[in-house]
Amino acid sequence: MNAFSFYFPMGWEHIISVDALDHQLFIIALAALYTWSDWRKVLVLVTAFTIGHSVTLLLSVLDWIRLDSKWVEFLIPLTIMITAALNLFQHNQKQTTSISTYWLALFFGFIHGMGFANSIRFMLAQDQQIGWGLFGFNVGLEVGQMLVVVLLLSVNHFVTFIAKLPAHKWNFIVSSLVLGIAFGITMNRYPF
Repeated sequence: MNAFSFYFPMGWEHIISVDALDHQLFIIALAALYTWSDWRKVLVLVTAFTIGHSVTLLLSVLDWIRLDSKWVEFLIPLTIMITAALNLFQHNQKQTTSISTYWLALFFGFIHGMGFANSIRFMLAQDQQIGWGLFGFNVGLEVGQMLVVVLLLSVNHFVTFIAKLPAHKWNFIVSSLVLGIAFGITMNRYPF
């Protein structure tokens, strides 16, 4: 159980820290279309992302997969751009969650998992309790992501229900902002 308590804060910090902007932006893009009434959809989306992240982390720790970090660092903001751009084409938020959306979240989780895998691989590989370590990290990550989601859904609720800004306009603002920031990060990380 010591491994769990050691790695839980690392998972939490992986999304909550100031250095986790790309992870936070992805969660914002993933949940930007939704309100409190859609919390189950958002929970499943974020969990699909975590599962992808977890699988890649496990495969990396076991040294079954490895990708050059410059490509991973380039692909991560690219996934954010794609997610935010897809949001801009959603005209009716009640139709936004399809099976393909969950698969996309899972696939993008694979890519994001490679980002942290490069830095934590050696620590986890040497740990005697690798299973508890991975579990602790992923639970910390999921809790951190849920905090970001709760904050975002609260802001979405305030803006669309209390301030009365139409949801499609708010989606356009949030998704455009995320797309612009992710574009800048992508250009800075271009691997050539």
